[in-house]
Amino acid sequence: MGMGSEQLGFEGFASAEPTDRLFFAAMPDPRAAEAIAQTADRSRRMHGISAAPLRTDRFHVTLIHIGDFAGLPKAVVADSLRVGERTTAPPFEVTFDRAASFSGAPQRKPFVLQGGADLDGLQAFRRSLWDRLIRAGVKPLSRIEFNPHVTLLYDPASIAEHPVEPVRWTVDELVLIHSELGRTKYNVLGRWPLIAGR
Repeated sequence: MGMGSEQLGFEGFASAEPTDRLFFAAMPDPRAAEAIAQTADRSRRMHGISAAPLRTDRFHVTLIHIGDFAGLPKAVVADSLRVGERTTAPPFEVTFDRAASFSGAPQRKPFVLQGGADLDGLQAFRRSLWDRLIRAGVKPLSRIEFNPHVTLLYDPASIAEHPVEPVRWTVDELVLIHSELGRTKYNVLGRWPLIAGR
């Protein structure tokens, strides 16, 4: 069953206020997460940003945003878990070497790390994951177009793209995350190692 299934509130009506987010992610290893945090701190000093960076355990690349819901739909979670379990791919390298502000709410623009050609493996893996979800009947909220990035912090400043010291790591697992919206809390629902032929 896909994401189109209606989530009902206590009175039997669809809830208009999402409380839960479901997404697949690539998480940096501890060394890379610390390097990302250092990049965030350098950028804050360089650009006079007052906002604090995200915690290191929250740094990630969102591969596919499956959806926002008022209560997690069991069928969508089950379908997503099956896709994760059946995903077969070798580990791959990623490099993020630029930073910039994305558009967003005036007081909450994402300031992010981005990359270029060194993200070809990530792009290919994400496309394969997308195809698997569609075949499983899950209709992600994410579009097929993909701009890989790691959000460092949120701030009103609009900072143009500029080079930063490259941050590299090997993506060796796929993670399914349940985010409790408004509580800055991540619950890992599944982790699968990337092993060719698994």
